[in-house]
This record gives sequence, C-alpha cells and structure tokens, in this order.
Amino acid sequence: MTAETVAAEAGRDFIRDIVQADLDAKKYRQIVTRFPPEPNGYLHIGHAKSIALNFGIAQEFAGRCHLRFDDTNPTKEEQEYIDSIQADVRWLGFDWGTDLYYASDYFEQLYEWAEGLIRSGHAYVDDQSQEEIRLSRGTLTEPGRNSPFRDRPVEENLDLFRRMKAGEFPNGARVLRAKIDMSAGNINLRDPVLYRILHATHPRTGDKWSIYPSYDYAHGQSDAIEGITHSICTLEFEDHRPLYEWLLDKLPVPSKPHQYEFARLNLTYTLLSKRVLTELVRGGHVAGWDDPRMPTIAGLKRRGVPPAAIREFVKRIGVAKANSVVDVGMLEFCIREHLNKSSLRRMAVLRPLKVVIENYPEGASEELEAQNHPDDPSAGTRKIAFGRELYIERDDFMENPPKKFFRLSPGNEVRLRYAYFIKCTGVIKDAAGEVVELRCSYDPATKGGNAPDGRKVKATMHWLPAKQSLPAEIRIYNQLFSKPNPDAANFAGDLNPQSLEVLSDARIEPAIAASNSSEVMQFERQGYFTRDPDSTPDRLVFNRTIGLRDTFAKEVGAKG
Repeated sequence: MTAETVAAEAGRDFIRDIVQADLDAKKYRQIVTRFPPEPNGYLHIGHAKSIALNFGIAQEFAGRCHLRFDDTNPTKEEQEYIDSIQADVRWLGFDWGTDLYYASDYFEQLYEWAEGLIRSGHAYVDDQSQEEIRLSRGTLTEPGRNSPFRDRPVEENLDLFRRMKAGEFPNGARVLRAKIDMSAGNINLRDPVLYRILHATHPRTGDKWSIYPSYDYAHGQSDAIEGITHSICTLEFEDHRPLYEWLLDKLPVPSKPHQYEFARLNLTYTLLSKRVLTELVRGGHVAGWDDPRMPTIAGLKRRGVPPAAIREFVKRIGVAKANSVVDVGMLEFCIREHLNKSSLRRMAVLRPLKVVIENYPEGASEELEAQNHPDDPSAGTRKIAFGRELYIERDDFMENPPKKFFRLSPGNEVRLRYAYFIKCTGVIKDAAGEVVELRCSYDPATKGGNAPDGRKVKATMHWLPAKQSLPAEIRIYNQLFSKPNPDAANFAGDLNPQSLEVLSDARIEPAIAASNSSEVMQFERQGYFTRDPDSTPDRLVFNRTIGLRDTFAKEVGAKG
C-alpha cells in the first residue's frame, strides 16, 4: 500500500490518540505493534479489523508491525493455517517485511523464566487434575481454595518441572501454576496454569518439547521480547490484563509493553467463533474454509469481495471500547460501492427462456455495440451478436402479470439492452403447462433502443444470443444463517437452507469467458460475479459476490 493510501484510510480513535500521546511525550522512539494469530484455523473478517488496526497504526506512525504466530498448542495447529494466514494478511494489503515471528521461537527463554518464577516462590507444580483445579477455582462470588500442593518446596517444584520437561509424566498428570491469590476478585489471578504436559508433535519444534506454555503466559512475554509498545487486543482479554502485567513485573523481561483493548467485530447473520467455523467445515455444512458463504478472509476472497472494500468497511465501523453488532448491510454497501466503480459490465442470463423473433430474417445476425462501463468511457466498448433466437431471463416474463410488472408479457413491448424493441406475440408451453419458448416480433426502426416515433417502453431487459452465448454454472450465495443473531450453541439449527443455489443451465456472453481472471464483473441487472477456482475452459463456473437490489421483488415481498 502507498503512503497516500494509508493516509486516506487513517481514522481517529482512542487507540490512535494514545499512540500519538505516547509519541508526543517521547515515551517510545518507534511504535511497534503486532498481529498475533493462533495458527489453529483460517482468519475471518473479525481478524481483518485487528489486522487493519495493528498494521495501520504502524504505517501511520512510521513504526513496525510484527506478524507473530502464537503457536503454543500443537494439537490444533497446522502448517496449512500458517500459510493461509500469511496469504490472507498480504491479500488484505499489508506486509510485515522481515518481522515474522513465532512464540515457539521463545520456548527456551520462556522455560528459563518459568524456572525463575519457581525459584522466587511465584510458581509451583500442581498434581491436581484439570477438573479438580476447575472446581477449586471458585466462582465470581466465592473465593477459590488453595491447592494442597501450593506450598511445595522450591527444589521439589524445580525437580518435578524439569521431569515434566523431560517427558517423564503422562498428559494431564501435572501442571505448573503461578502462585498469586486464590481469593482474587479476578478469577484469572487465581493461580493460573502456566505450563501443561502435552506429548504432541509441534509443526516447528517437532518432538523436542513435552510441555507447552499457556497462551496467557507466552503472549505477554513474547510481546516483551519483541519490544512491542502497544499490545492491542479485543475486549475479552481485558480481564487477562492484570495477569499480563503481573507476569511482566515478576520476570526479567527486556521491555514492558502495555495492553489495550478494543471491541471485537460482531456482524448480523454471522458467527465468528473459531469453534463454530471449525465445526461448519468438519461437519460438512460448507465446502471448506474458503467456501464463499464463510466469513473467512479466504471465503470472502473466493466470493470476489475486493480487499479494498473490506478495508473501507473496517474504517467505517471504527474502533470502539464497547461491543456492538454491526449490520451486515454495511459490509454489503462497501462491497457494492467499490465494485460499482471498478467492475466491467457484461450480460448473463441465469435462468434462460428462449425467444424466437419471427420477423427477424432466418440465418441472419448482426453485431451491436455495448458499453463496458457506463460511467467510464475509457473502458471502451465490445460487440454482442444479435440474431433471430435469443435468451432472456425467465423472471422477465409473466403470462398473467400483476400491476407494475413492466417487463415482457403477451402483447407488451419492451426494450432489449443495446438492441431493439420487441413485443411478445405467442407463448409455447410443454405438456406440463410450463412456458418453454416465446414468439416475438421486433421493430427494426428501434435499433439502439429508441423509437423514431417517440413511443416509450417501461422496461429495458438484458438478453443473449442463443448461438453465440456460452453455457456456465452460476452459484448464487446468500447469508449462511437465516437469523440476524444465530445461536452459536445450536448453529446448525439456524443455518439457511437457501444459502446456496446452483444454476447449471445459465448462459454468458463470450466476453465473460474470454477474461481468464478472477476480476469481478457486473452481470447487468443480476449482481457482481467472479470466476471460481473450480472453473475450467470446458466448465465455466462463476460465483455471485453480491446481488443488486430488486425493487420489484422487495415490493412483492412487502405486499405478500
């Protein structure tokens, strides 16, 4: 991203105000932020907010932003996730340069510091099970109970901890806990677990370690090692900040970063829980992490959402201190606004209905000129073939139309985009009574879309030539959930059964197929579409990024 882009996207918020104040007070020579994902899944649009904030602040204040993987749980982490996260951050328009780090880079240092906590009497080895520890931790209104192993001698704790590291004990046999205060009002300070035994192969360290640090222990110390000045987290970590600061105070860390919390992103019709997203994939509810219905960055990319629209969306919602729910319509607005300016126009018929123009000469055809973008003359024009047999959209015809239906019906005249006025003169049905073909006439004097006698029509319809158009599969994506506030505990019950509609008999103009890129195009009157990775020259596949508003459909829905 250019400096001009960064400046244009910069907003003011309480975190940026803090950073500016720290610079004015000469508290830091350089601002250093970080984006610290756990590599146990794909990034989603909520992460995009954090990415834009951390990288944006670093760019705006001439600092650095680290990409650091907090890889402390090898049972859930995979190289696939590491690779996807790096690709997603870059796709969003940000780069960490040479500042790529892993919490596992610091495992030796973290272990040494843990031994230091034991020596200073601030940590002990606990033999209780996970369930016993949970039950003894107390509640929000009742204090916890001290572990029977809390006062073990330092040497015994060191011996057991070293044997844990050596792999002598099975999973769950022992943990290392901080010795803080079991009656603390903040439950996170009631002797939290710092290390647990975990015999698992780590993506980067292999089988070297049999114990792994907790996220709370590794996180703050990794920040300190890297010289992070502003550790920016979402609000759920606010109650963890006292532990973050306690550990920094008790350890000989090279720097003492400060943690700041902001509201995470919540969207209507969307769940961003990593557990839910993982279960959606593993349960086969979607086709993968990059399913275009998923709120993952990979899913949004495959759907055709431009990164600039995501950055604009994040900028518009701002950075707040209180949680709230953002209407998904704001995201859709940003997508439409961006694509309306950038997307070339093309014609596609998603649900074809054949039209035969009976007074058009058999075997004849002609080329008509069509605009590539109505607001950008520099985009040029293209040629579209016109002949006796055409396809129109099935929804553009009604045999017995209601009032305010101005599209094609028996005896009614409409304009074909870039072409002629046509009038429906006959309807052909199959044995089941379904309309399968229309017979029409055209007025040769209306070429280009206007009548010499000044008569008006109330509808302009898109169309395609039957012979020169190409078959394609179109995937229409809608919201994955049917409720604005889906239940994370029972997400499967709130899934939208109409979240995906596959149209296998669609037709597209050759100019669409000729573009072998994933750039989004506007299919006129239909919406914005992008070529799917499944697409091949023999089987063209396009995904709908987002639709256009249909005022007639809204009106009918309101009356119905």
